[in-house]
Amino acid sequence: MATGEAPLDLVGNESARISLSRLVVVILIGFFLFHINLGLEVNIGKLPTITVVNGSDVILPCTFASCMDYKDASFWWNFQKNKTSSAQKIIHIKLKGKKPFVTEYLDSRIVLAGDVKAKNISLLLTNVDFDDMGFYTCFFKNPQEKHQETNATLQLVVVSELLPVDNRLTILILSIVGGVIGFLILIFIIKKIVRFIIKQVGKKKKECLVNSCANTEHGHYGSKANLKSPPKA
Repeated sequence: MATGEAPLDLVGNESARISLSRLVVVILIGFFLFHINLGLEVNIGKLPTITVVNGSDVILPCTFASCMDYKDASFWWNFQKNKTSSAQKIIHIKLKGKKPFVTEYLDSRIVLAGDVKAKNISLLLTNVDFDDMGFYTCFFKNPQEKHQETNATLQLVVVSELLPVDNRLTILILSIVGGVIGFLILIFIIKKIVRFIIKQVGKKKKECLVNSCANTEHGHYGSKANLKSPPKA
């Protein structure tokens, strides 16, 4: 009777190798994309919405970051009246080396206000009107990073006048906090004064007690013991 041997699972081994290869490729691609996303960045500041009075000027902030050189990069701004409307390019900036050139712009009221060498591509929009309300998107494309691009969007709101800020709640909170702090300081001062008085009174009592004991041992000056005539020899 012949002893059976388990056949080699060539198909299974080959599948395992293919799966491992795919896994390695996916990890490398993911690491590459993750590295690019970390290195390429656009920032429009802490406030995603800017409110400005009609007829005034406003800075549309935008800065960029890149872990690689950004010579010959491109920057542009798009405008949308709302989220569903089509985007309209309002300015395009092309770098030659690191010197910026505005290749196209939509409105003469729009001026590049930032310093590209300082990685600032902010815009100055002068004489704002209500038609300027909408969403402004800042783009950055770097050929040094496989022509990857990134963007950030801010909203511009135009009003006829700025409403006065109601600071009553803030003032009330500050008043309460200030009152509590002042009360605690007053208690601390009173405590210090009381301790000082108690210490001084205790010190005086101690001195009086010492003097009283000394007078008792040696007799008071002018007492009967002192007035007695000396014994006769």
